[in-house]
Amino acid sequence: MRRIAVIAVSLLLGGLRLALADLGPTQLEKLSLPELEQRLADTDAELEQLASYTLRGGTGSLGYRSKTHNNPSAREWVEIEFGEEVAVDQVILVPALWRAANDGLLAEGFPTAFRILAGTAQTTNVVASFSEEDNVLPRIAPLAVSFPPVKASWAGIETSTLSPMIRGDLHMLQLSEIMVFSGQENVALNKPIKASSFDKGTGKNQFLTDGFTPYLMDAAEGLYSATKLIRVNREQPAPHLQIDLQTPSPVNQINLHTADVALSIPMQRLNTWAVPRHVRATGANRPDFSDATTLCEFKQESLYDNGPIIMRRFPETTCRYIRIVILDPRPIVSAQDAANEIAFTEIEVFSGGQNIARGAPVTHSSGLRPYDQALLRITDGLNYYGKILPIRDWMNQLARRHDLEIGRPLLVAEMNIRYARQKTNLHRLAWLAAILGVGIAFAILIERFIHLRHLTLIKERFAADLHDELGANLHTIGLLSDLAEETQDSPDEQNEYLQRIRTVTERSGKVVRNVADLHESSDLFTGLRTDMQRAAERIVRHLEHDLAIEGEEYLPQLKPQRCVSLFLFYKECLINICRHSGATRLCTRLTASTGNVCLEIVDNGRGLPDSMQNGIPPSLKRRAKLLRAKLTVESPAEGGTRITLTLKSRKLGFIK
Repeated sequence: MRRIAVIAVSLLLGGLRLALADLGPTQLEKLSLPELEQRLADTDAELEQLASYTLRGGTGSLGYRSKTHNNPSAREWVEIEFGEEVAVDQVILVPALWRAANDGLLAEGFPTAFRILAGTAQTTNVVASFSEEDNVLPRIAPLAVSFPPVKASWAGIETSTLSPMIRGDLHMLQLSEIMVFSGQENVALNKPIKASSFDKGTGKNQFLTDGFTPYLMDAAEGLYSATKLIRVNREQPAPHLQIDLQTPSPVNQINLHTADVALSIPMQRLNTWAVPRHVRATGANRPDFSDATTLCEFKQESLYDNGPIIMRRFPETTCRYIRIVILDPRPIVSAQDAANEIAFTEIEVFSGGQNIARGAPVTHSSGLRPYDQALLRITDGLNYYGKILPIRDWMNQLARRHDLEIGRPLLVAEMNIRYARQKTNLHRLAWLAAILGVGIAFAILIERFIHLRHLTLIKERFAADLHDELGANLHTIGLLSDLAEETQDSPDEQNEYLQRIRTVTERSGKVVRNVADLHESSDLFTGLRTDMQRAAERIVRHLEHDLAIEGEEYLPQLKPQRCVSLFLFYKECLINICRHSGATRLCTRLTASTGNVCLEIVDNGRGLPDSMQNGIPPSLKRRAKLLRAKLTVESPAEGGTRITLTLKSRKLGFIK
């Protein structure tokens, strides 16, 4: 039973080791399944907090495009001049998006291997480098590259491997926007660029830094706030909106968020709708603007000058009041006959990279007539999709979304592999459990069979021991009684026989009490030679008896139980000879050696009766079976009977 249990457990553990074997040491495979599940939950939770890719519609500038090349290794470079030295710490590359016939949106012309440079007139620093092994493509999101702050008056990109165009085998460099941040300020905004080459069809060079991207700001938080229209009275000259910042503050940037137009499919209005053609921003510290200073202007000359967020930087100026003066309310292109409405989703005024106009009160001149809540919504910090984010945060969230969405399928795939592996493991364990159950049931059946067989052997041994020991003792008592009766005239001799009868009777009582374990009774058996001599003297006293033992030194190596059984076999042979043979002489030879015992008993009696010439007395056969010995009974030619019992050890030596 112990061996079967050990084998079953070994099979089960071996199956578990096989079932739980991992494949390879990849980064994800080093994580446990709970860690993978936690990472997926963290990824999904983070994705819910990030801005989404919501693409703008209508017409507009594409950014920068170089000349085309047959060779992808052709070098192209672009530099942006800041006009001053600033500490920059991040560059964001916004791809130009195109629709592929079969692959959906793709970033056309985004380089696959390149360096990002920043420096001054005296220095050049490689702040980041990407090779084809970095797999920056495919993507539709910005690539945000952060680095330790570097003093720079210019920044740029230098390619080593160009990507192919969607509609051909030519290669080029194309980007929608390059943003260079110093803290929260995009110092590259509206700055001039230099490049190794320009494609003639892209128009003005400043499109790479005009602040227009392919995206609409769609934050994951904040409430819906739709744009409200403001009607313009053209008879009133230069109507304006005025924002009170509550306290004089140094400002250096204004962002005008244009009206929400991409709401219907197809678009009901042009993307230039409600965007005034010419706007001037002025600042002052006095409510009457007697100390007014022009901050910046926005003037549309074509469709390409318009975008979702019109951003203008200017030299830092301290002021409390900001006026947005509408110099020309007409859009550059209008599908409506009466283009006398303007709208701003939000107006942001920045100081040190922070929008200080949020929540500020807005008033208007008599030339403007706002619709309900239009002025309140201009500084509520919300757009149609929710919260308006700082530009750097917005671009970084889109870049982070790209990284998470690229990694999430790999994470899910690894989890599916683990789940499939677990399913396989469960199947294996189910089979192992079934095999183990069958093995246990089989072991129980075997144990029960062994138990029943053992009981049968015990019963046989009880019967044999009682028959052989008590039968011999009763026969001895009978012989001694006959002798005692014959010696009535000799009291001393008769008393001796009676005493011997008493001894044999006591021994018989002990045999009955100890029949379950005769070999454990130390006072019944004293030694094989001694016991055999005593038995011969008692049972075949009237016969001439010769007992010879060879290899007596090996006899102590026999198990006590086998010694007892061998002795009882010998006694049964003596009883049979005494009762049935009519012999006058008896010879017993016991030969022992390493791994073998042979008992040979020869008499000169009548031999076996005709009915048993080919058989063995049942009592001897039963005892030989209990000893697991080989038994032969034969009648030699010279007469008499020869009984031979051969007992072999299961090992090289005798079992103790």
